[in-house]
Amino acid sequence: MGIERHHSPRLLLRGGLVIDTAPHPVVHPHTDVLVEEGRIAAVGRGLPFDEADTGLEVIDARALIVLPGFVDTHRHMWQAVLRSAAVDESLDSYLGRILGDLSGRFTPADVYTGNLLGALECLDTGVTTVQDFSHVQYTPEHSAAAVEALEEAGIRAVFGYGYPVFDDTARRADWVRDVRTKYFPSREALLTMALTPVGPSFAPPETVREDWLLARELGLPIAVHVTAGPVAMRPIAALQEQGLLTAGTLYVHGNSLPDSELRLIAESGGAVAITPAIEASMRFGAPMAGRLRRAGIPTGLGADAVTSAPGDMFSQMRAALMSSHFDGNGDGEADAPTVKAADVLRMATAEGAAALGLADEVGSLGIGKRADLVLLRADALNLAPVAHDPIGAVVTAAHPGNIDTVLVDGRPVKRHGQLLYGDLGHVLNTAHRTAERLVATG
Repeated sequence: MGIERHHSPRLLLRGGLVIDTAPHPVVHPHTDVLVEEGRIAAVGRGLPFDEADTGLEVIDARALIVLPGFVDTHRHMWQAVLRSAAVDESLDSYLGRILGDLSGRFTPADVYTGNLLGALECLDTGVTTVQDFSHVQYTPEHSAAAVEALEEAGIRAVFGYGYPVFDDTARRADWVRDVRTKYFPSREALLTMALTPVGPSFAPPETVREDWLLARELGLPIAVHVTAGPVAMRPIAALQEQGLLTAGTLYVHGNSLPDSELRLIAESGGAVAITPAIEASMRFGAPMAGRLRRAGIPTGLGADAVTSAPGDMFSQMRAALMSSHFDGNGDGEADAPTVKAADVLRMATAEGAAALGLADEVGSLGIGKRADLVLLRADALNLAPVAHDPIGAVVTAAHPGNIDTVLVDGRPVKRHGQLLYGDLGHVLNTAHRTAERLVATG
């Protein structure tokens, strides 16, 4: 039923327009990429190979752009079955209707459907790694459904165990421990785990301390929404005061935080996930990309909620780039933008991977990294000719329809523009029925 698992143990992408993203985005024309056992084995021009080698699959990439798979650092996967349900709603309306009303109606089966649909959407649009900020853990069965759907899809994911926003009874440390033990015995697997608590902006200090100590006990990274209030007006300083400000924490949004808070994040080794389309549509505050660049904070991009914004990374890159021009650029120079296309591409790949603690595994084309790759049609009408600025073309002109091939761990999950999922029609039909029932019960 799921993504087809068959793949050649060795792949050679020949003659592609390769874009690597570390340490900085750079273009390598007419370049080969060799994949062995799910990892990048070699990158270079004219890599030797034996045409008689039946164990090697050769892909002609001469009309393709080859780049690392996109990394989405903040996404509520279960909401895929509520797509476009809150496009014109304010943040307060979204919180009340989506997280307050509709969220509580989700059965474990609904969560499975939402997560599977969301994960397949990610793969179809070139997102090979995602942080699933899953604040719908009403029961252990909800958690099992969410994780099993991610596994079924075959995506690389960090499952962020989160508590329902309006249900304190589901905040159970024993449930978190059970999920950690049952599903995530190792950080070497395709799926890993994080804790995504409510955090200091919205929870009292004693609750925050309990959550942070639980994450420490289980060896889990933390991802948390941060804003100025309503509980802690300076949430990063509040963490520092409790001795909870640690490296590897991923802070989400933060548009209303002053520069002093950003300095604490930078000094402590934290990272920030921004979701520029949602942050603009729901009026979270001024754009963050430029401020974070100036503060020296690793930054990832995310789609956040497809209830209200597009789910593909091309849209997020454009939103980040265009909105960054409205933040004043720090020096008042309109012709000297703080954020450039190459910066945004890094956010969508290498920096996003670093923000999730996966920099050694994905996000760039370094030798030995997992072969999570996206291949775009360079000869598409909306991209050709790409010779002037391939990076700029990917960021400002490409769209999901340009994707020819997607690899996760060296395994094709999309080829020739088609997702390799066994019964996509069944998934879509189930999603339609689920959406109709959830809305009808309101």
